[in-house]
Amino acid sequence: MEWKKLGRIFVPNHEKSWMNSHAAVPFVEKLESGYFKIYFTTRNAQNKSLIAWIIIDIKNPLTVIEISDNPVLELGGLGFFDEDGTMGCQLTEINNKKYLYYQGWNLATSVQFRNSIGLAVFDELSNSFKKFSKGPILDRSIYDNCFVATPNVIKMADDKFLMYYLSCDDWVKKNEKLTHKYNIKIAESSDGINWVRYGKIAINYESDYEYAFSVPRVIKENGIYKMLYSYRASKEIETYRMGYAESLDGMDWKRKDNEVGIDVSKEGWDSQMICYPYIFDDEGSRYMLYNGNDYGKTGFGIAVML
Repeated sequence: MEWKKLGRIFVPNHEKSWMNSHAAVPFVEKLESGYFKIYFTTRNAQNKSLIAWIIIDIKNPLTVIEISDNPVLELGGLGFFDEDGTMGCQLTEINNKKYLYYQGWNLATSVQFRNSIGLAVFDELSNSFKKFSKGPILDRSIYDNCFVATPNVIKMADDKFLMYYLSCDDWVKKNEKLTHKYNIKIAESSDGINWVRYGKIAINYESDYEYAFSVPRVIKENGIYKMLYSYRASKEIETYRMGYAESLDGMDWKRKDNEVGIDVSKEGWDSQMICYPYIFDDEGSRYMLYNGNDYGKTGFGIAVML
C-alpha cells in the first residue's frame, strides 16, 4: 500500500458549545453520490466525549458542508457505563437496521478510566440513533481483565459476525507513569448483539516495548482479510503509528506493519503521531481518514491510495 495525504479536514474550534476539543476516531456513512457524513468524537468543556458529525463532498474533501447541531447520543445516567463519555467506533447495517457501535467511558479511582462497548440503533421515526440498552453489550470478562473498547464488526460468509476489539489485560507503570496494556481480540456473534468470547487474540505484542493496539479496521479484498490499526510503541518511538496485518480466514493474522504505506509528516498537525484509520471507497478510489497528534486533538485528515 502507498497513501498520499490530501490534508486535514476538520479540527474543532468551538463551532458548537459542546464541541470544545478533539475530533477522534473518524468513520463514514455514505450519503448520495459523492457525499459522506463523517462521524467523530469530540470533547466538551468537562472533557467528556460526545459523538458528532460533519458532511463533506469527496470531490472537495477539505471543505466542511455541514456540522451536527447536537451530539448523536446523550451521556448515560449516574453510574452507567457511558456516564462520562460516548465514543463512536463504527456504523454498519445488520438485518436492515443501522447499528452504531460505540464505547462508553467511566472515570475510575485507582486507574484513570474504564471502557465498555455499547450499541445504538437508528430510529426512522425520530431520525436519530437510540441506545439499544442502558448497559453495554460487551464488558470486561474472564478474557478481558480491565476493559474493552474500539470495536469493528464484519460479517463472514456463513452469516456469522466477528468483532475485533481492544482488550485491556493490565495497568502497568511505564516510565514512572501508569498506563494500560492492551491488544486486539476477537468475539463471535450470530446477530451482532450477543457476543461469545474465548480469548482469541488477533494482534499481539511482538516486543517488550509494545503495549497498546487500538481501532482495528478490517476489510476483505481478493479473498484476503486486511486490517489497519494503531499501535505503540517501539524502542525509538513512543507515540502511535499505523499497523497493517493480513489473514486468510479472519481469525489468524500476520502482521506486516512495514507495508502500511503511511507515516507521520515532517511537520504540522500529524508530525508526532498518526493513528485511528478508517478506509472507504468511492468511484474506484480508496480513501483513509486518520488522526494525528495528541489522539485527535489536532483533528483528522484524509489520504488517498495511490
